[in-house]
Amino acid sequence: MGIIVALTGSSGNMGRETLPALMSLPFIDRINLLYLDNRRERRFARKIKRRYGDRVFQIFGNIANEDDCEKLISDADYVINLAAVIPPASDSEPEKTRECNVTGVKNLVKAIERREKQPGFIHTSTVAVYGNRNYLHPWGRVGDPLLPSVYDVYAATKVKGERIILDSNIEKWSILRQTAILHNRMLTDNMKDGLMFHTCFNVPLEWVTSRDSGLLIKNIIKRDYEEGGVENYWNRVFNIGGGDKNRVTGYDTFEEGFGIIGGSAEKFMRPGWNSIRNFHGMWFSDSDELQDMFDFQRESVKDYWLEILKSHPYYKIAKILPPVIIRKLAIERLLPDPNSPSRWIKNGDEGKVKAYFGSKENLKCMPEDWKDFAVLAKGRLPDGDVNYRELKNIKNLKKYGFVLPHGYDETKADSELDLDDMRAAAEYRGGEVVSEEMNKGDLYTKLLWRCHDGHEFYASPYAVLKAGHWCPECTEPEPWDFDRLSKFMPYYANVWYDTHAKGENVVYFFDDEHHAKFTRF
Repeated sequence: MGIIVALTGSSGNMGRETLPALMSLPFIDRINLLYLDNRRERRFARKIKRRYGDRVFQIFGNIANEDDCEKLISDADYVINLAAVIPPASDSEPEKTRECNVTGVKNLVKAIERREKQPGFIHTSTVAVYGNRNYLHPWGRVGDPLLPSVYDVYAATKVKGERIILDSNIEKWSILRQTAILHNRMLTDNMKDGLMFHTCFNVPLEWVTSRDSGLLIKNIIKRDYEEGGVENYWNRVFNIGGGDKNRVTGYDTFEEGFGIIGGSAEKFMRPGWNSIRNFHGMWFSDSDELQDMFDFQRESVKDYWLEILKSHPYYKIAKILPPVIIRKLAIERLLPDPNSPSRWIKNGDEGKVKAYFGSKENLKCMPEDWKDFAVLAKGRLPDGDVNYRELKNIKNLKKYGFVLPHGYDETKADSELDLDDMRAAAEYRGGEVVSEEMNKGDLYTKLLWRCHDGHEFYASPYAVLKAGHWCPECTEPEPWDFDRLSKFMPYYANVWYDTHAKGENVVYFFDDEHHAKFTRF
């Protein structure tokens, strides 16, 4: 007897690689697929049906509809949720983003909980839940604070989606925080609006290709099925990264992408076009965990760009054009886009200028020439030089103080963690444990906690200590209140003050018309 897999998001960037990877497994009898009922999705579904025939069962509906989710997972042995509204769509369609990334997760969780024999649930989250990082803390791991960047509805909804799973009664789940994906539609997707200008030139990025991500999902299902379970995998949160060869910065990414057609970041772009904070990305100090379990990291950033050069018509044309023409036709035309920082500055959008640049005054200090801009990838920083190669060496994490404390004694085995560790972790988060009893080593029975603002909530020790979650009322944006919270939470302050002044004292929010606003406290 084979198995049945339910898969959402099969038409997305990761899904297009995951579906064929899963189909290569002979023990999978059928994959249930959920599509939106629109022309584009139906066209894609027809192609999939022609290719796989009766091995796919297709449902047209919406993950935000409970009945559609029930039908999708009704006979499944595994449920894999890749569905998400991501940037740039999430920037312009916040309600659809909340429907998919939050309501959709609720519906899947409810459907799984109702099953007498529950399927295993694999849910993809995102590196964006960690928020902005720079050279002060370029490395991170699961358990680090979740500080979604201001106005990033995508990241905020992904935090909420994770919490729904962590608080659920699902018996066998995993959450995979996906890093930035290299996929064959990335170029065209980034040529549609001003999203590329959100990328800070000095942000640490650890890429992974969509093919490698699809291979990971395949290998998880394969090992779990063939071995009757994978030790230390289920009921945990992981970071999906590409490993050492895929750790770069935003500047490196532009440099390599433009370099294969004879250009460069500095020929095609200007330092003042991109934001200087409020993005997301970091190098994962724990991306080897999934690699050691499932051996999926195959491709590098360089492999990706060479493949794009061979296959993408834009690059074939661009290779014969002068740099000034490419800059005008491909890059500068996007500067006036509503999702571009240049547009926010021109229109006096104070909320986004504050979030992405710190203040209007900071704009006056922005260098106009590359010779005046401190590029991390060149070993230059505003406050001095640094050895970029050493910074990227995973062996130097402790030497440079890149391992963020999580507020409890991490030298202890999980089986030895007790109520005293919970008290220490809660205090580090500005709160306390209300529960007076805990079974030593039990990380999944919920305890009662109280945050600094007095909100009481139940959460498992795993969710708090190991997954980075805290009070669902005041730390899961919107609004983005991290200036205030960091004053009482050393756990947040360690990262937040890398790019924010202690005196900013701002709460960011959207008004009823989805305009970016802020107020001071």
